[in-house]
Amino acid sequence: MTDAQIKDDAALAAHLAEAAGKILLQVRESGTFTGKALGKAGDKTANEYLIQAIAQQRPDDGLLSEESKDTDERLSRSRVWIIDPVDGTREYGEGRTDWAVHVALAIDGAPVIGTVALPSLDLVLRSDQPISLPDAPGKLRMVVSRTRPAAEAVATAETLNAELIPMGSAGAKAMAVVRGEADIYLHTGGQYEWDNCAPAAVALAHGLHASRIDGSPLIYNQRDVYVPDLLICRKEHADPVFNALAGL
Repeated sequence: MTDAQIKDDAALAAHLAEAAGKILLQVRESGTFTGKALGKAGDKTANEYLIQAIAQQRPDDGLLSEESKDTDERLSRSRVWIIDPVDGTREYGEGRTDWAVHVALAIDGAPVIGTVALPSLDLVLRSDQPISLPDAPGKLRMVVSRTRPAAEAVATAETLNAELIPMGSAGAKAMAVVRGEADIYLHTGGQYEWDNCAPAAVALAHGLHASRIDGSPLIYNQRDVYVPDLLICRKEHADPVFNALAGL
């Protein structure tokens, strides 16, 4: 697939995430693959499209993808595209809706531009087109992993008297906060840059808080792409979460 040239970075991120999402839905709906094989096929197909499109559209930029071999070349670049072709491969393979496509552009380490597509929900959330945050209900809601919620998140939820909402992929959980379906996404189990760069960019553009759990900023295009922890929440909940974590 060849795309026409798109000059605007944010428009490109949105186009790529949406197009990859459509490809993934086609792969799943073809019925050729199921389960883990479906996840692998989707990852491979979407990744091939994304890396080829980025190479065509932004040949001078760096690239970091979960599904491609990493090199040191990106470390010398100011602009680096950070992508996850299928965030939530398990959920995608199981036919669930809580999976995502991440396309982000980090500039000098900052998550400046990002798009998170939720293809099964026909939603594309963009850093350049923030939506209005709905009013939050009285009781706090915290999204956690549906299969292995972190002990720190569970304990923090107890301290804050927050309702736990199990959900699949990192992008789906982060976008639940952006969409007003949850108030807090706290993750302490470790991720990688591709898991949260696009979600962080979208969250920050929507006026939400996004940081490490010690309050330090999220910095991308590092040599070591492991990100130990993450907090995305409405700004008014950041300090209560930090205080609850400090008391554990």
